[in-house]
Amino acid sequence: MTEPRDVVERQLAAYNSHDIDAFVATYAEDVRVQRADGGLLRGRTALRERYAGQFAEGRCRAEIVGRLTEGDWVVDREIAHGLADEPVRVLVAYRVRDGLIDRVDFLG
Repeated sequence: MTEPRDVVERQLAAYNSHDIDAFVATYAEDVRVQRADGGLLRGRTALRERYAGQFAEGRCRAEIVGRLTEGDWVVDREIAHGLADEPVRVLVAYRVRDGLIDRVDFLG
């Protein structure tokens, strides 16, 4: 059985190396991503479309400054670099089921 934190860590490594295929592969086909701005992404295709430009430009990187885990959930306190002029601090909750991330909630 794959531990949720290991799946989220693989997702983070793919994000930081701008490997869109490896990044998307850590998500369930029907993943639901609730963005902090109220937007909602559904499915791997939408996820790929949302992140492909950032990855191609090589401008994104996330630094984990805190992590909590409980059951299927991993909550990261992150500093996101390359998305704005200044680093952005966010909380991100990931739910992992059957070895894939099936839900993501950006909390700030």
